Amino acid sequence: MARPPRRPGNLPAEATSFIGRRRELAAVRRSLAEARLVSLVGPGGVGKTRLALRAAGDLGRGFPGGAWLVELAEVRDCALVGDAVMAALDLRTQAAAEPSAVLAAHLRDKRLLLVVDNCEHLLAATARLVAEMMRAAPGVRVIATSREPLSAPGEHVVPVPPLDLPAPHPRPPLDPPVPHVRPPLDLSAPHPRPPLAKVRQNEAVMLFTERAAAASGTFELTAANQAAVAGLCRRLDGLPLAIELAAVRTRVLSAGQILDRLDDRFGLLTGGGQALPRHRTLRTVIDWSHDLLDPAEQALLRRLCVFAGRFTLEDVEAVCGQEGPPALAPLSSLVDKSLVMKENAGDLACYRLHETMREYAALRLREAGEEEAARRRFADYYTSRCLRAAPQVRRRLAEWLDWMDLEIDNVRAVLRGCVTREGAARGMNLVYAIGYYWITRALNEGVRWAEELLACEGAGPAERARAAFMRGFLAVLQSDAASAGPALDEAVARAGEAGLPSVLAQSLSLASMAASMSGDREAAGRLGERARAALEGLDDDTAVLMFLQSRALNGLSEGDLGTAAEAAAEGVRLGRETGDLYSLDMMLLNLGSARLIAGAPDEAEPLLAEALRIAYRIDDRVGQYVLLGALGCVAAGSGRARPAALLMGAAETVRAEAGASVLPFLPPLLARAGQAARAELGAAAFEDEYAAGRRLSRDAAIGLALGAPAPPAEAPGERPDGTPLGRRQAEVARLVAEGLSNRQIGERLFISEHTVDSHIRAIMNKLGFNTRAQIAAWTASPGPFPKAPARRADGAV
Repeated sequence: MARPPRRPGNLPAEATSFIGRRRELAAVRRSLAEARLVSLVGPGGVGKTRLALRAAGDLGRGFPGGAWLVELAEVRDCALVGDAVMAALDLRTQAAAEPSAVLAAHLRDKRLLLVVDNCEHLLAATARLVAEMMRAAPGVRVIATSREPLSAPGEHVVPVPPLDLPAPHPRPPLDPPVPHVRPPLDLSAPHPRPPLAKVRQNEAVMLFTERAAAASGTFELTAANQAAVAGLCRRLDGLPLAIELAAVRTRVLSAGQILDRLDDRFGLLTGGGQALPRHRTLRTVIDWSHDLLDPAEQALLRRLCVFAGRFTLEDVEAVCGQEGPPALAPLSSLVDKSLVMKENAGDLACYRLHETMREYAALRLREAGEEEAARRRFADYYTSRCLRAAPQVRRRLAEWLDWMDLEIDNVRAVLRGCVTREGAARGMNLVYAIGYYWITRALNEGVRWAEELLACEGAGPAERARAAFMRGFLAVLQSDAASAGPALDEAVARAGEAGLPSVLAQSLSLASMAASMSGDREAAGRLGERARAALEGLDDDTAVLMFLQSRALNGLSEGDLGTAAEAAAEGVRLGRETGDLYSLDMMLLNLGSARLIAGAPDEAEPLLAEALRIAYRIDDRVGQYVLLGALGCVAAGSGRARPAALLMGAAETVRAEAGASVLPFLPPLLARAGQAARAELGAAAFEDEYAAGRRLSRDAAIGLALGAPAPPAEAPGERPDGTPLGRRQAEVARLVAEGLSNRQIGERLFISEHTVDSHIRAIMNKLGFNTRAQIAAWTASPGPFPKAPARRADGAV
């Protein structure tokens, strides 16, 4: 029997050990039991993110919907906070609706935990969205991290202090005492050295020791170095980031040497007087780490701040490696010294800066007088790379989309600069060049960028034609004919003025689709003929495919199946010939839909299945939704009522998660398919299977549509996971199996100890058990959830 699926969520695995913080973890648990929003507040470098992730990892098992991390450090635009939450939850903004509306619909019946990290630069937008989500979804709880509170309704603030400091140690002399010289009496001398075992238990010392051992491979805390290590931790105010930066230096320096060098630097800043504020402590440690770098490493570190998100070695070489040695050696050194973080995106190594380090590097870049030049190289690199790739994107779409998923934060930074620094022409060309990203990933965001740029002055007719075309294209995909019309009118006028025949022809084809959507068949036909005329003498496959798409879609909408099938068949041929994956996906969908509407499900199925494989490969969620629904109709037409109900339910979930509009030709097909499946299964069974389909994962639904066996039917009265227990009882049973006490279960699930006891008694009654050990053994047996044991007539099992 299959094991349970992996718990939902996206929390990253911990790359290093987690040290201490028992009090703070307990405070987070208590606060989340009383409030739905808990903000961890403290200065940069104090460890808020690690604490939040550890708390979420511990508590996430109490949330059936899992624990999800939303990273805001790389989001610079308050308008994109909702998009960041949707991306973290693996949702899409493909409709004209605002992200908050899509999130509310998705989260309404969910019980999950969100970790919203690094909110301080987006406080108002984050507070507003969190409040909206919690109003719409009573089962959602949020842990936020920020340097200051969100000031949102119902917020509980948990301060995050530095790590506990070790007791003061006497400093051993570095030089041997001078003979016959009596040392002066020191009335302020610290108390005697504490035992080594006690020092080892201190959180700050534990962190330094573990990180130093990892860095050097040989470091150990001993009686000889315990005073230096304790002094270092005290000197660094227990700030985890500062301690980790110092620990890395044990590769070449002893703990005592590190302490002496830091003492010298702190003494210069304070004149031997009062201690520095904590934010100055961290800055001083970063200064010290920076000054130990060689000139090439220093130059690279300050230039890396121009990257808004993740970056690769290739990016670094292009943007930061204008002179000096190759970038690999200094970049590797910065990673080794914990100044740059390395992570993997698939099989590609990429890098990013801690937010505190990014701020520091930006100050250094400004001091060096390199800011303008570095930002110009950054913008030039991403613009030129996107523009160079644009003509070939459709032929290697999956690979290019992977690159865009990695680099989108950097591209956004370039677009934001175009809007704010009078670079509208560059921005319009860029928003057009990455159109396939907006089409498959972020329609709403593409609309916002196109509108912002079109509102700017200073661009020529060619740039405005491209931006207006993209605005109109995205509106057509959102079924927003009212917005598409004016944008495409401008695109047609500007393209004619600038002499861009391909943009002109494509804009006319899209305008024909928009007119058909709005019910104006006469205008649709007139615009279609203008598009056909614009293609005469034009050798442009992209424009031809757009024209064929308009004829196919208009034919489907207007019931002209002959025209739709003819245009789609030609589009399939041309899409294969040119290697245009997106167009091939759409044309297969059009042709399969025409066959389905004509009553030929056997002819439709292979076309729709091939289209679904492509939509899955390029992660086109709108295409997946339509194709799952269409293949559900095929199943119903072929007498496979149960798979039909499952696929129609799954299609609705994918549609909602993508925020997609319902295509006009699909509802009649789904209605007929639903009637056929109901007639075969019965109304109650159909509704059960449809609901089970809505619970399928996207991967499972696509597998089913492509021929995988349907999941076992749920027995009447059983929960979807196969257990006779209710959802809460199942959660309690799992935690009993983990060995938790009633009090611990209550803390994990945010319920009282008395309620836990009631659940356990109910579980025992249902299963015929007398002990917690029986519950644990039953829960641990193979399968998603084992069946309840059969009872004998006397009640035994």
